[in-house]
Amino acid sequence: MPELPEVETVRRGLAPVLEGRTIVKAIQNRPDLRWPLPERFAERLTGRRILSLGRRAKYLTVDLDGEEPETALIHLGMSGRLLLNGIGKGMREGAQFHYATAVGEAARKHDHIILDLGDGIDLVYNDARRFGSMDLWPTATLDQHPSLATLGPEPLSNAFDGESLAAALAGRKTTIKAALLDQRRVAGLGNIYVCEALYRAGISPLREARSLTAKDCQRLTGTIRDVLTEAIEAGGSSLRDFHGAGGELGYFQHRFSVYDREGDTCGAPRCAAEIERIVQSGRSTFHCPRCQT
Repeated sequence: MPELPEVETVRRGLAPVLEGRTIVKAIQNRPDLRWPLPERFAERLTGRRILSLGRRAKYLTVDLDGEEPETALIHLGMSGRLLLNGIGKGMREGAQFHYATAVGEAARKHDHIILDLGDGIDLVYNDARRFGSMDLWPTATLDQHPSLATLGPEPLSNAFDGESLAAALAGRKTTIKAALLDQRRVAGLGNIYVCEALYRAGISPLREARSLTAKDCQRLTGTIRDVLTEAIEAGGSSLRDFHGAGGELGYFQHRFSVYDREGDTCGAPRCAAEIERIVQSGRSTFHCPRCQT
């Protein structure tokens, strides 16, 4: 499932093309994705101007104009893709977005939402498994949406630091790995980047969250920021289904220190231990048993 860096990569790819454009026509090819789509969804999108694209945790937000401004809230799920179709038809100079590059003609039966943006440009939501979701919500109260209301701070924001993390972990008997995956503690983190951040911080994923010291929390927030920033710069990680808005693959997976590297030798200086894989709450955790304590 796309994590924060992948969603941010999609946002950055789409924003220069979408912001300021009007949705000439919205086409809805089915009544639901993971959950039913909003009533009159295509009708409510048609004719609206896209003001800005944002991100909250693993959700993409699309602010729309109108007498009562609304925001489209999009979650890509396991296999959802937002793809731009069109080359040299009003896109910014140098853009190389093309639908066929990303999924090919055979996958078009999974085009569930299509937005005609004019100038020969379409934004296509394609999702073979339909685990993604879309909703429309008043922009003024977006933070009250059920999917957003209980989220913790953004890990790349000023609200996330060693002090705030220590407060979020205080008294928590669960493992630090589980605590970081809890979106109420920190928003947007997923399995890949938690494994990588814990390794860089030298913290075992098996430690109780409450056992982390103030110094541990300060170090961990720094490694979380570093890992996420590097992953965004690399376009995210492409393991199975993830592509950027133009079909391009991310390449942060080539920089993994522990994730999906079971049996490989740890790359830390003077450490010859093998990377181990354990299962926590049904999820694979990769770590170095020697470097992470």
